Amino acid sequence: MAKADRIKEEIGWLKVVFGLLIATDISLIAWLAQHFDSANPIQVFIALAAVGGVTSAVVWVNRMAYIRIKQLEDL
Repeated sequence: MAKADRIKEEIGWLKVVFGLLIATDISLIAWLAQHFDSANPIQVFIALAAVGGVTSAVVWVNRMAYIRIKQLEDL
């Protein structure tokens, strides 16, 4: 497999992971918005931590995709 094809496949997988993480992030934020007042404070804390972690993962996957795109441009 050529290097360009391998990088394209990696970008494809990163798009899938990115989409799943975005959907998860939106779901967590929606849950927090609906249950912020009625949820147990521990649940709210865990949900906030999860939003922070998933958002960080979104940013990381985005950066990895841009790195792969830059590698593809350099070929």
